[in-house]
Amino acid sequence: MNALCRRSWPLATWARNRSQASFAQCRKRPFSASSKTTRASAPGNLQELKDILKVSDEVADALATNKPVVALESTIYTHGALGDDLNLEGIVRRHGGVPAVVGILGGVPTVGITPEEVTRMVEGSPKKASRRDIAYLVGMGMTGRKIHGGTTIAGTMILARLAGIRVFGTGGLGGVHRGGHESFDISADLTELGRTRMAVISSGCKGFLDIPRTLEYLETQGVLVSTFAEGRTGSVDFPAFWARSSGVTSPSVVHDDEQAAAMILAQEKLDIESGLLFANPIPEEFSIPRKEMDAIIEQAVRESTEQGALGNENTPFILKRIRELTNGKSVPANVALVQANVERAAKIAVAVSRLVSGDLVAPNRSVKHQPASTPSQSRGIPLNESPKETEITSQADILVAGSVAVDLSCDYAGETALQDPVPHLHTSNPAHIGQSIGGVGHNVALAAHKVVQDSNVRLCSMIGDDIAGSTVMSSLRSCGMDTSYVRQLSREHHPSSRTAQYVAVNDANKNMVLAMADMGIFTAYSFPAYWSSAVKASQPKWLVIDGNWADRDIRTWVKAGKENNTRVAFEPVSKEKSTLLFCAEKGLGGLGIFPRPSVDLATPNQYELEAMYLAARNNEYLDDGRWWPIIDSFSMRGARDRFVKLTSVDMTDAGIPQQAIQLLPYIPTIVTKVGSQGALLTMILKKDDPRLLDPASEKFIVSRTLNDNPDVGGLYMRLFPAVEEVENVVSVNGVGDTFLGVLVAGLARGGKIENLINIAQKGAILTLRSSQSVSEDLGTLESELIGAATL
Repeated sequence: MNALCRRSWPLATWARNRSQASFAQCRKRPFSASSKTTRASAPGNLQELKDILKVSDEVADALATNKPVVALESTIYTHGALGDDLNLEGIVRRHGGVPAVVGILGGVPTVGITPEEVTRMVEGSPKKASRRDIAYLVGMGMTGRKIHGGTTIAGTMILARLAGIRVFGTGGLGGVHRGGHESFDISADLTELGRTRMAVISSGCKGFLDIPRTLEYLETQGVLVSTFAEGRTGSVDFPAFWARSSGVTSPSVVHDDEQAAAMILAQEKLDIESGLLFANPIPEEFSIPRKEMDAIIEQAVRESTEQGALGNENTPFILKRIRELTNGKSVPANVALVQANVERAAKIAVAVSRLVSGDLVAPNRSVKHQPASTPSQSRGIPLNESPKETEITSQADILVAGSVAVDLSCDYAGETALQDPVPHLHTSNPAHIGQSIGGVGHNVALAAHKVVQDSNVRLCSMIGDDIAGSTVMSSLRSCGMDTSYVRQLSREHHPSSRTAQYVAVNDANKNMVLAMADMGIFTAYSFPAYWSSAVKASQPKWLVIDGNWADRDIRTWVKAGKENNTRVAFEPVSKEKSTLLFCAEKGLGGLGIFPRPSVDLATPNQYELEAMYLAARNNEYLDDGRWWPIIDSFSMRGARDRFVKLTSVDMTDAGIPQQAIQLLPYIPTIVTKVGSQGALLTMILKKDDPRLLDPASEKFIVSRTLNDNPDVGGLYMRLFPAVEEVENVVSVNGVGDTFLGVLVAGLARGGKIENLINIAQKGAILTLRSSQSVSEDLGTLESELIGAATL
């Protein structure tokens, strides 16, 4: 250990001990999704800090619901020379995180500064704010002098830590300056890392610093330093900002984001208060060769000494000369590395969030999860426990991945209901209120279970540890449903989780007036490895996915289905949620196209179909180079007359046949529910499909492939009119779900879809006449369905 580190040790120890003592009294209340895992993640109680620390609503909500959050420093905007179009917040959002720009806005320490507020800071002569400056700027603000402060790495760490943020993405760390063993010119970033637990992702320290002494100083401060290997084996060099290699071996190596996330949570569980530095080398295409940079840095440092640029003037002088000596090459390199670091920080934050939620599978390990079979088994997996392989190994006919909820149906029952059937606003109304268990996924699974008693149907869903969750579990078991994959999130690990609930307010004629849905559990919590293990363990013939999941989880389910050779059906749920299948992909991985589609079947209504089509068009799915050859093979020029003949003028004018056809390359079978007009089946026929030679099918074949496409044989379209007009409707809840449940039950037995649609419509009618979300009488269709499945 060199003289510098020996001399600095007593000061560093004294400062760190003072810091630990001052924070100890604050560890009373966690601010995160997991009280045990994150007990020390937020040293300050935000309620106690609310009068002095401002946390934006978006950031506060993200922290409370275990969404990934990435801290960003404000000095990069207020004192940087990289321009104002870095789009760092956009990078965080594209990779699934919530950005939190940190600074002092008008004397108020703020976490979650908006772009408009950043502009105010930049235009308001901001000060640079490190640890020593925070109390001064905030204290002045309390006395009426509103000063802006752009927080440095050290300042950002402190405020982000108080808010409960774990991960911080930045450019390059400060360090020990050359000659620092004599001048003691050492960045406050290093001592802050020694006393504030924060994962900082940077491209090492700035390349003109004394890197060996910087690493020794960090060792003295007890800071974990690890460099991303990026495919390299063995030991790797600590990066040198503009150069990927410094010639100094990194103290340790990290191979992926999940390993970094595990280190972050291990530091929390062990209650170690020092920070972690993850060095992310600059992208290779933007790096400047080390030998070239060494010569430039030597000249810049020599000139700074000769011209007396010391203290606060030293770093700006050197950076300016490096920019000049590289003919500006250092600037795009600097931009590229900070953007790459923020992207890496977002991915690590996502991995941390998933680990806290109980998804502990890292990509470089083969670990199988055990889906929860009872509430006591599904309390979230502590970090020191490895998930076990699922005990359920028998193949399922159908696995439904979707929502389960407590449904309340409120039917207006006022004294004047016959004359005025609509409930009155802004007051209480008399009503008949019924409770049932619903949710799209639940209804589909229950319908498939009831219509064929010996079918093996499983529901994979989530509930909270609350009264509604207990009600759901009791109901599922009383129906004989398999609850092995219904995961109950514990209050200990997921305190904000609530069982989904749906409230429908109907008029006296049972027509919906208003509905309210709380389905946040399905978007706030994500367990991708768990979902994948459920599909792998069940090996279902059909996987049904409803649209209540977040887009990332819909893609996880779809991918898991295809990896296990499972047919996949998508139930859109609503206009808004139907678009999630065709979301802006944001690194989620593309959808497969016929003849290897990711999704085999979708059952939208006409409004959901239109929303899906618009999402696919707006998000450029219809610009995919694989899409046009399939469309071109349909030979659809001048097809309006055929559409009118097969459907109706109104349906054709509404664009229903056209929209379905545009989506067929991604979903080769689409059944569009068109209300009282029935259901429209549109599908691609393969080259060898027997329907192409069947005289009975001829009138439904819109076109035959005339070009040399090796996979497409033709296009099939058939309108199935409603099997019955229902006058006495009891409830519309669950009608579409019942339709899909019956349909997929027949498909799982090998039936052809055109032989099953009318039976599915009959099942939907039974539910229309039932007060339940799925009719108790579906079993009356069993023999008819089994017979149709054998045709």
